Amino acid sequence: MRRTRLKHFGLAALLTLAGLGGAGTFPAAASGTGATTSSATDTAPASAGLLRAMQQEFGLTEGQAEARLAAEEAATALEPTVRRTAGAAYAGSWFDSTDGRLTVAVTSKSSQSTRAAIRAKGAEVRVVEHSARQLDAAKARIDKLSAPSSVGGWHVDPKANTVVVSVVGGERSDNDVQRFLTQARAAGPVTVETVTSAPQTFAAGTVGGDPYYTGNVRCSIGFSVYGGFVTAGHCDQHTGSVYGWDGSYVGNFQGSSFPGDDYAWVSVGSGWWTVPVVLGWGTVSDQLVRGSAEAPVGASICRSGSTTHWHCGTVLAKNETVNYSQGAVYQMTKTSVCAEGGDSGGSFISGDQAQGVTSGGWGNCSSGGETWFQPVNEILSRYGLTLHTY
Repeated sequence: MRRTRLKHFGLAALLTLAGLGGAGTFPAAASGTGATTSSATDTAPASAGLLRAMQQEFGLTEGQAEARLAAEEAATALEPTVRRTAGAAYAGSWFDSTDGRLTVAVTSKSSQSTRAAIRAKGAEVRVVEHSARQLDAAKARIDKLSAPSSVGGWHVDPKANTVVVSVVGGERSDNDVQRFLTQARAAGPVTVETVTSAPQTFAAGTVGGDPYYTGNVRCSIGFSVYGGFVTAGHCDQHTGSVYGWDGSYVGNFQGSSFPGDDYAWVSVGSGWWTVPVVLGWGTVSDQLVRGSAEAPVGASICRSGSTTHWHCGTVLAKNETVNYSQGAVYQMTKTSVCAEGGDSGGSFISGDQAQGVTSGGWGNCSSGGETWFQPVNEILSRYGLTLHTY
């Protein structure tokens, strides 16, 4: 790694600390087998740059952006608790940006005392027909089907209390699509939505940016782990070596999976080292990573990548099966954030919590689109890695 680049990373960390109010020492503990969270409670909600980005993306004032981040953090912490309270009647949850609270769906089999207990914890309650277990089972049955390329994917939508199947507009009457939809509806409650185009991965040829290179593609670093970084599995060209933004040798792919999954990790050596920072590309201050607590559906989320840099949106769905031309990828998270070629593998972050690595999507950052990411905690667990955090 070049000397000038080392100065950049050092300065980035200092600038981010300053943007967070100079909070001092941050905890560095993380687990390779589950979500990590920070014990720091006296820090500002986010850097000034991130707050500005949220104001631009969602049309908020600075105070409203701060309030939303605080509400999302509370909802993220509350979700595991209300899930346990609901028990077998749990039917999913999501963050409602309108009232700033977590909404929890439960079936009619839930008792009045259970619903009261959930409300007492600060969440809204909605009574629905199907439990999360039933919907997940229906999706699992659909996962076993062979889908035509004009079916973009499918996921459980807790708000609609159904499995949503995405079909490219104009292709719904296709015989193969109709056959797939008939089989999908036999698996459980299904709703069909029309999308503009099918998702595709965001790897790209060797072009400029702040990337890493392998084989003949450029991708983006996801998150630092001790010993390397995580990224997208489809970026692994099975050539072994990985090179940095300056062309210097970084390390090698140590593990990757695609399709089925879309994750990988790369070892780091030869003068490179890991930094718990996500680049803001001048749009916002570089962001510190303090943990990997999973944000709920409806929460705001931002992405950093080497082509389109920094963009934000919301979490639209979880555990979606995405049907790429190379094959299906499971347990993906869908967002309203745009991305383009070369952004693959890049960071998805909510506040200061790592969420996942960019996989693919449709559209672009001029006209808009949607992007999916592979959740980071699954990658950490799969390879026994530890997220590098402050």
